[in-house]
Amino acid sequence: METVLSGIRSTGNLHLGNYFGAVRNFVKMQHEYNCYFFIADLHSLTTHPKPENLHDNIRKVLSEYIACGIDPEVATIYIQSDVPEISQLYLLLNMNAYIGELERTTTFKEKIRKQPENVNAGLLTYPVLMCADIIIHNANKVPVGKDQEQNLEMARKFAKRFNHIYNVDYFTLPEPFNFGSDLVKVPGLDGTGKMGKSEGNGIYLIDEPSVIRKKVMRAVTDAGPEQPNSTKPEPVQNLFYLLELMSEPDTVAHFEQAYNDCSIRYGDLKKQLAEDIIQFTTPYRERILEIYNDSEYLSKVVKNGANRARESASKTLREVREIIGYKSF
Repeated sequence: METVLSGIRSTGNLHLGNYFGAVRNFVKMQHEYNCYFFIADLHSLTTHPKPENLHDNIRKVLSEYIACGIDPEVATIYIQSDVPEISQLYLLLNMNAYIGELERTTTFKEKIRKQPENVNAGLLTYPVLMCADIIIHNANKVPVGKDQEQNLEMARKFAKRFNHIYNVDYFTLPEPFNFGSDLVKVPGLDGTGKMGKSEGNGIYLIDEPSVIRKKVMRAVTDAGPEQPNSTKPEPVQNLFYLLELMSEPDTVAHFEQAYNDCSIRYGDLKKQLAEDIIQFTTPYRERILEIYNDSEYLSKVVKNGANRARESASKTLREVREIIGYKSF
């Protein structure tokens, strides 16, 4: 069975774009592949989170992914910092990563543009840590977004370089996992682009019903169609796309007809959409809160996940050390 690894950001709540874009697919994948899902709390240190925020963010993210259907009994879900072998492999890989190639990576240049007052070594060597995350389990496939494609290519480069330097065929060269047509891109409420945390245009699974109603009612629209069967402008098309995701087919058909005959009232559409989103997210929100407040369960999940991850990681690190030349006396 092929091994798939995916990192989970340790900051930010899950929004509908995350759910339909990747999380729903992770839930299916765990029954078809040997899956490792880790919360990337070491990566988050590049932004210097406060200690209380770091812990609470991890707890929130862990609760959300489990509530969405990732089963700790089926997949291995763990916290990155609970597996010290990752950091040790990161150190070893850094010895064969070169400053010039790291400085040229798109993500590094983007990060230093966004946070010029905090250009730390962790930002520079981010691709090396990402490589260690992946090859510590010799993962075959890695689901990556567009912004991480270059980092995955760097991981392939570092793995290939290790094999070449030590004249071995040890590390698998990871391939990007393509969800294909199963990857749904959910539009944001601001009328442009996809739903995202940084854009502030998202609806989160943890949002209270009152919050969802306010967000949806503020969604961007236009003055309404002036001619029957007009082409929808992007903001309106985005609302209809959300309606198709959240509502019953007859509801969608009703508002399509209203748009086409110029009788549509966007306020009615938004009210209906908000209630349908609430109906969809409420079971997830309730389950998230239940898990978040169950410290005993979460403790069990992270301990079991760390043990399973370390079983794989310790074998890799031991063999890597032997290849490099660290022998036991």
